[in-house]
Amino acid sequence: PLARPRKFPPTQGATAMSDLPSRVDIHEEGPREGFQIEPGPIPTADKIRLIEALAETGLHHIQACSFVNTRLVPGWADAEAVVEGFKAKPGVDYTALWFNANGLERALAYRDKLTMTGSISLTASEGFTRKNLNRSHEENLAAMRKQTALHLSHGIPVTRIGVMAAFGCNYQGDISPAQVVKTLEDGMAIAAEAGANIEFFSLADTMGWAIPPRIERVIATVRSKWPAMRIGLHLHDTRGQAVANAHAALK
Repeated sequence: PLARPRKFPPTQGATAMSDLPSRVDIHEEGPREGFQIEPGPIPTADKIRLIEALAETGLHHIQACSFVNTRLVPGWADAEAVVEGFKAKPGVDYTALWFNANGLERALAYRDKLTMTGSISLTASEGFTRKNLNRSHEENLAAMRKQTALHLSHGIPVTRIGVMAAFGCNYQGDISPAQVVKTLEDGMAIAAEAGANIEFFSLADTMGWAIPPRIERVIATVRSKWPAMRIGLHLHDTRGQAVANAHAALK
């Protein structure tokens, strides 16, 4: 969810002001992330049925598919068929995920149906960057510079900086709030070089390390440096903490 803070006036007799967000936008990523991890093939028609059902729940943003390497992610070998097949509901933004120029080219073929926005995707853990992408942090920064320029050359706005492993990492252990801030600073530098206007940060609990106190520390540190920036969280329920973490983030 993306949360925008608002100060509420105190009730009668209150001595402090609440800092709860006035609204939360839910970005549903169940189809994209859920389908790709299932061990067996899911029929294309079932994927389409779920995407269309989700659109009837009141959601305004659904990440519908991944344009990724079909050998590595066979669950999304039918990405084109899924996008062609679902009926778009007015008022709902449907997006896709891609990691390279080839994936972007595949997504561009459906620009009339998909909302195309770019992001600068970084990782607070170099251990995870090497494991997930086989790159060092510096190599990943160089890749993001190229990808940001590519997005902008196609007229795709780059509005988001995403930080994976923002709350902990299976390969590097604890991730400090300072490291998250440093990673965001790297992303902001890339955006400034390219002339991209960043509208929000997305902090991901990629491997399910987050607990409420960790959520509070990281968000407080990020907000102290960028008090007006919108913040989104990508939470996993690996240890049954997702709802508690969301509540801590709202506070």
